[in-house]
Amino acid sequence: MKTFRALLATREQGRFQIGFRDLNRNELPPGEVLVRVVYSSLNYKDGLAVTGRPGVIRKFPMVPGIDFAGLVEESTSSEFLPGDRVVATGSVTSETVWGGYAELARLDTAYLVKVPGPLSLLQAAGIGTAGFAAMHSLIALEEHGLKPGQGEVLVTGAAGGVGSIAVAILANLGYRVAASTGRQELHDYLKDLGAAVVLDRSELLAPGKPLEKQRWAAAIDNVGGATLAGLLRSVAAGGSVALVGVAGGAEFTATVFPFLLRGVALLGIDSAGSAKPFRVRVWERLARDLPLAKLEGMLRVEPLEKVLELGREILEGRIRGRVVFQIGPVPQ
Repeated sequence: MKTFRALLATREQGRFQIGFRDLNRNELPPGEVLVRVVYSSLNYKDGLAVTGRPGVIRKFPMVPGIDFAGLVEESTSSEFLPGDRVVATGSVTSETVWGGYAELARLDTAYLVKVPGPLSLLQAAGIGTAGFAAMHSLIALEEHGLKPGQGEVLVTGAAGGVGSIAVAILANLGYRVAASTGRQELHDYLKDLGAAVVLDRSELLAPGKPLEKQRWAAAIDNVGGATLAGLLRSVAAGGSVALVGVAGGAEFTATVFPFLLRGVALLGIDSAGSAKPFRVRVWERLARDLPLAKLEGMLRVEPLEKVLELGREILEGRIRGRVVFQIGPVPQ
């Protein structure tokens, strides 16, 4: 294949444009590994990128798509051989390196991980950055002492990609999960994933005292903003909060009392900056601890032609679980 189809974003004279193009293979940026992309996925940052919002794409022209799974076609590194199944999740893809919304991708080995044996390419793409961030959050909480049986673990923004996968993993490992969402129609969906309790997000936004009754042993927060401020009031002594998203706003106002009087830890989750050995560790945990039957119920496979429409929907909080785009033919 001398040419390949790609979604290409450009900016000329300050004007953002995006559309499908047929590109020559020699237009790909340099890299050690050439991958034939089979699946990519949709994340909040992808929604920002494809709709032209600032803060994601830092170099033009750019092929968006921060996640992809596919097969190695060519490699100058002994680490990967033609035919290897690989996955890339948000690091520099869609920011300074071309990403997965194309039939071919070329990048260095630092950004690729071999797909663990139990997972299919579809499952790996479905997990993507969302699942990586969910597991990264759990590992951070575990390193701060979290164990099953200590109390409820709260997941905010629970119906989205990170939240759905976090709920499924936590429940599978024996944690009692409280899932918070603003979408009442998805309460049954979250209970099917393993949530013991489903809260309306308004409960976390209600005005309250600086410290409320201790309830949460830990939390994975995908929302930030006022939701983070609200949940901090009820984190138990010695508990911790993994902050992984800002869908509800980048700023929050809270008192210092949860930190000074209960020793609460606020843990920032920077999955994009994870080193390669940690990426491998996270994928090994995902293959072991994420119940794949639950993952299947989260996935929705769509053609890439719908990416602009779905990108707007994810920014509006209207996507449930994970959207996966089929880019190329599925290997037999």
